[in-house]
Amino acid sequence: MSSVALAGNVRSAAALRARSEDRTAWLLAAPAIVLLLLFVLLPVAAVIFLGFTDFELGYGKFRFVGFENYAHLLNDRTFRRSLWNTSVYTAIVAPVSIVLGLGVALLIEGEGRARGFFRTVYFLPVASLIVAMATVWQYIFHPTIGPLNALLSLAGIPGPNWLGASNTVLYSLSIIGIWQSVGFNMVLFLAGLTAIPRELYAAAHVDGAKSALDRFFLVTWPMLGPTTLFVVTISITNAVKVFETVKMLTDGGPNKASEVLLFTIYQEGFVYLRVGYASAMTVVFLAILVVLMLLQYRVLDRRVHYT
Repeated sequence: MSSVALAGNVRSAAALRARSEDRTAWLLAAPAIVLLLLFVLLPVAAVIFLGFTDFELGYGKFRFVGFENYAHLLNDRTFRRSLWNTSVYTAIVAPVSIVLGLGVALLIEGEGRARGFFRTVYFLPVASLIVAMATVWQYIFHPTIGPLNALLSLAGIPGPNWLGASNTVLYSLSIIGIWQSVGFNMVLFLAGLTAIPRELYAAAHVDGAKSALDRFFLVTWPMLGPTTLFVVTISITNAVKVFETVKMLTDGGPNKASEVLLFTIYQEGFVYLRVGYASAMTVVFLAILVVLMLLQYRVLDRRVHYT
């Protein structure tokens, strides 16, 4: 009987200790849960709710309009134009910044002496103030006094109005977006390259991978799978969320040639004060992001080798 009682006491003590650990865990997680609820889940729920109304800032009353806002989006030329511009911008910025980020990371990884210097130089665009950098790029792209057109004129090529012409403004913003993203992608790829065991390169060399290109495709690229998946996800998300450079440099012009999704949402919600319609746009924007993330993980995650 004493052994049975002792076993029962041990189980009771273990159960009490487990409950105490559970309470401690919930107490530690409570601040993060509250912040997540207040600043993520509740705002998303409010946006979804407002998307079914005709709410406008400054008016106390509003009514439910069902899917009227979403039906209007299908015929909204400005929304379709901003969706197209965002797609083009993302299709240019994301892949180019990923490839350049990987290339720069490989060059810096192979550099022994000045590795820290080049890492800092390439990361500066990420740490720089966007407002200050926008002013610099505005000067670079200036049609008359800008150094870019000055260089083109030396070669006898007439320089375009980079930020003032409909056929060049989106590509000019894409150049700025690539410049902003390369440094961040470089740091992520450098972290992935550092984690690759050096023994794998020695083994690949023994197996006949003599050139750097052979070692890259045999060792580096497969081992960078998890890092590449993360970089692709972050790059596409950041490209779709472009707003600051558009607002500061072009204000969506000329003729809406550089108007992107977030800028259109900003215009509808904070300029025209049509919060209900802007909320419907936001829901579509969030849905696009979710679909893109799911597609990336379903397609790329199958090719990733985790160690």
